[in-house]
Amino acid sequence: MSPSSPGPRQALIFAAGLGERMRPLTDTTPKPLLVAGGKPLIVWHLERLAACGVRDVVVNVSWLADAFAPTLGDGGHWGLRLHYSNEGAPPLETGGGMLHALRLLDDAPFIAINGDIWSDFDLGRLPAEPDGDAHLVLVDNPGHNPAGDFALEGGRVRSEGPSRLTFSGIGVYRPALLRHWRATIGDVPGADATPPRFKLAPLLRASMARGGVSGEHHPGRWTDVGTPERLAQLDEALTATPD
Repeated sequence: MSPSSPGPRQALIFAAGLGERMRPLTDTTPKPLLVAGGKPLIVWHLERLAACGVRDVVVNVSWLADAFAPTLGDGGHWGLRLHYSNEGAPPLETGGGMLHALRLLDDAPFIAINGDIWSDFDLGRLPAEPDGDAHLVLVDNPGHNPAGDFALEGGRVRSEGPSRLTFSGIGVYRPALLRHWRATIGDVPGADATPPRFKLAPLLRASMARGGVSGEHHPGRWTDVGTPERLAQLDEALTATPD
């Protein structure tokens, strides 16, 4: 399948989480390797990334880190080059994980996807160059997040607004978003660790305040696979109507 647009050629998949809400399933299997619709969640991402022209994918790992390479190999099966960013323990959160992974990425925009979601969003729609620091895909609020995360107004993402949506865990980022991370997040626990551990959301909110984050609304299928029940529901749906 040829890419539907000349988007970013590199990506990061967040796969380092502990998966505590998924226990006991994640006692022996990291959440992105749990199976839905006949294949691991992360494989759905790899297939879609390859289809839209991505060639290099960094997978950040921590919990049960040694389980990934035997399952995914070097990415050659999908025409990809996989690079593993091992964070050690504990995981570095989203911001620290992204910062730690930059050493394996070119100084160019990259797609980042949460390893524990599933969506039919066409990654080929993502812009090659975000209009600002980042471009986020937002979805309708699920029952477990009724208040949403951010507002979308005129193609810009805001921290607050009358109609809030949920962040899908899919976006395009410029490495420059993390350039001044320390000054932005302040003195939070983990910031002085080596490597540092911090969340990405404060950096995004600071950029939103400057008008630096664009976005779009995806009205299609999306699941945050946060519990065994949601995994079972997704598996049943994909088995009945594969994407």
